[in-house]
Amino acid sequence: MSRRVDLTDCDREPIHIPGSIQPHGCLIAVDAQARTILRHSANAPAMLGVPGEMNGAYLGDALGEEAAHSVRNALARTREGGRPALLFGVTVGGRSFDVAAHRMKGTAIVEFEPSGGDTAEPLELARAMIERVGATRTVDRLVRETARLIRAMLNYDRVMVYQFTHDGAGKVVSEARRPGLESFLGQYFPAADIPRQARALYLRNTIRIISDASFEPVPILPDLDASGEPLDLSLAHLRSVSPVHCEYLRNMGVAASMSISIRIDGALWGLVACHHYAPRVLGMAERVSAELFGDFLSMQLNALRHRQALESGREARARLDRVLAKASGFDEVAEVLRGQLDDLAGLIRCDGAGIWIGGRWKAVGAAPPEREVPALVAFAATVVDGGIWATHALSQALPGAARALDRTAGMLVIPLSSRPGDYLFFFRDEVARTLDWAGNPEKVYESGPLGDRLTPRKSFAIWKETVRGQSEPWSEEERHFAEAVRIALTEILLRQSELLADEREKAAVRQRVLNDELNHRVKNILAAVKSIVASEQDGGAELRGYVEALRARIQALAFAHDQVIRGDGGGEPAELFAAELSPYRAAATVVEIGGPPVWLEARAYSVLALVIHELTTNAAKYGALSRPGGRLDVSWELNDDGSCAFHWRESGGPVVVPPARQGFGTTLIDRSIPYDLGGESEVDYHPQGIVGRFCVPSRFVGAPRRGRRAKPERSGSGAGDLTGKVALIVEDQLLIAMDLEAILEEAGMEVMGFARSTAEAFRMLEARSPDVAVLDVNLGGETSLAVAELLRARGVPFAFATGYSDLATIPGGEEGGEVVPKPYQPAQILAVLRRLLAPSA
Repeated sequence: MSRRVDLTDCDREPIHIPGSIQPHGCLIAVDAQARTILRHSANAPAMLGVPGEMNGAYLGDALGEEAAHSVRNALARTREGGRPALLFGVTVGGRSFDVAAHRMKGTAIVEFEPSGGDTAEPLELARAMIERVGATRTVDRLVRETARLIRAMLNYDRVMVYQFTHDGAGKVVSEARRPGLESFLGQYFPAADIPRQARALYLRNTIRIISDASFEPVPILPDLDASGEPLDLSLAHLRSVSPVHCEYLRNMGVAASMSISIRIDGALWGLVACHHYAPRVLGMAERVSAELFGDFLSMQLNALRHRQALESGREARARLDRVLAKASGFDEVAEVLRGQLDDLAGLIRCDGAGIWIGGRWKAVGAAPPEREVPALVAFAATVVDGGIWATHALSQALPGAARALDRTAGMLVIPLSSRPGDYLFFFRDEVARTLDWAGNPEKVYESGPLGDRLTPRKSFAIWKETVRGQSEPWSEEERHFAEAVRIALTEILLRQSELLADEREKAAVRQRVLNDELNHRVKNILAAVKSIVASEQDGGAELRGYVEALRARIQALAFAHDQVIRGDGGGEPAELFAAELSPYRAAATVVEIGGPPVWLEARAYSVLALVIHELTTNAAKYGALSRPGGRLDVSWELNDDGSCAFHWRESGGPVVVPPARQGFGTTLIDRSIPYDLGGESEVDYHPQGIVGRFCVPSRFVGAPRRGRRAKPERSGSGAGDLTGKVALIVEDQLLIAMDLEAILEEAGMEVMGFARSTAEAFRMLEARSPDVAVLDVNLGGETSLAVAELLRARGVPFAFATGYSDLATIPGGEEGGEVVPKPYQPAQILAVLRRLLAPSA
């Protein structure tokens, strides 16, 4: 009884030694010295014009001495098992061939393909594409751009970026396709669709071409050498392909394909998969350009992933620091942790989180029903043993959980104390429940002689059953960070009683200081007001102007004072400096303030406000702000450890003399930040001006909270609003069109597509009418005038784009219309489109 063949057969099939090649080229195998031909593909004599038997022939006699000499030189540049050396335009038998030569297991393998013509254009395009992806700064954008760039470069009907998941299955994460094709974006395919043998070859040989999925294999003669060894074609471009894989492609309607490996840290991260729905031979120059682009893509993706991981770690660390900072300042830590559950849930990638502390439960996101929590807590007590515990298949560890916990399949538990009872939970949903088909789920693929198993829908359905009840596993990095969270939170809970006692002692000291500060600050405020009133005004200024300036300065001083009063929520230092120093910004003095956006927690904000007020008051009384020509520079920066350093530098004022005694204000400047915050404070009394440096520890520093001060935005489209508007781009240069598309999409517009000719624009306009259009004046051998006339007839506004400085290139009859110069400037093109879309007056 015959066994049914399916994709799992490829795991056992020796696809690196198929004994045959694809027919769009020919192959010979020669000895290590490249002198004697040992084997050849059956089509080699005819393709190379070699009469008679090739095996055993001298290479120079078969190819000609000049061609044989070039092949030997090429082989000299290669290493055993390394990438082939390439030769372009080698003449053999009166025909021109592109040649690839490499060494494998003591044999030299030489492949011949009919020359593909120009080699410069593909390499130049690859260079432009490499430059483009090199400027990309996020993984998502890089992946999205890759599909579009490869399709622009090689013109395959469909280009997908295919990423492997933890279990070997794959997901289409980016796609560019010919209009009319269904989308595969977001679709998953099981691991069996790309067998282990194929994955191993993808790591060794980063590019693989199938020119015709229905090709007839050309045998290698002889199939086995005298020792019974087949020819290893792992690195050969012409290597024949498994008939099972070709059947799979044909069942999808694919006639030709190409794949480029994406390798990260020595492992196969994914593939760039190209499909064409007619046979297609890719020339060597194009193939090499794609291979080079794939290598650079892998390096860029690896760099961005590492940077993203570092940023994620920093963000998680900042979240944890915020939680710890708040927990350390409160009597009831349990309440703080419950209130900070959203921040805690962001520490580790999850679908939901919950905390059980003090016998009470709180959850966020996709967490199990509360009725199941006691069972989970009891189970957690049995599995944690002084450390974290995690599973991606909870139903296997806790029988009955699959039904009771609904969609929860993965769980990570962090114990919050050395004794059982308090836990932080992270949950993940079942993988199969989160997968969606982006295309038509009813799409029917034909089944070939190997059965309907070899179709993407059928293989996905079978795979989906195998992952029921499982989530994405918790990575090693996530486990390490969870353990760090456990240690930090446990220490906070254990030390809380000590911290409370210490805080009570410090509070008593602060109260005494506050009493002295109140008296001192009132005197300083009165002195500052007196200084403002008495400040010299510009000669000839009217009384009304003086009064207005005086009112504004006193109001700014009052606002700065109010920062301390309302400092329970914290604030941004930029606001504090601006409010405190604005009374002294005048033509007679120079005040420069600058630093990155940063947020200081309430305690640090209040302390810094006192210090800055003392420094400002002293500068106004005795320093750079006390006379014309003075200058004050204030700046701040974030250090690598997350702390924030502030710099105060005065110049141009009176000669500075260090204070003979240390009064209350000087003490406040020197000791407030070190005592209250555990930071640093340094003040140097240089003769030319005071220089100060103050450092606030990282636990008091966070990202700016823009949301609390943001002004509400207008709703609705309004005059000139581009959000949701549909645009048509007519442009014969694809990369230029893609740049414009990115600008418009960034502004919230939808690009219905871009046409490279008037005929293509007419076809698109038959299907859909846009809100606005951008027309390239010159479309190769034609202009876009006909498209403009059609749009005008429909009442659709449009703008002409031109790279010429002479506007006479605009087609006749269009004078006075909107014209946008190239290269595009985002602000300029968007302003033009807003004018075009604004309602008529």
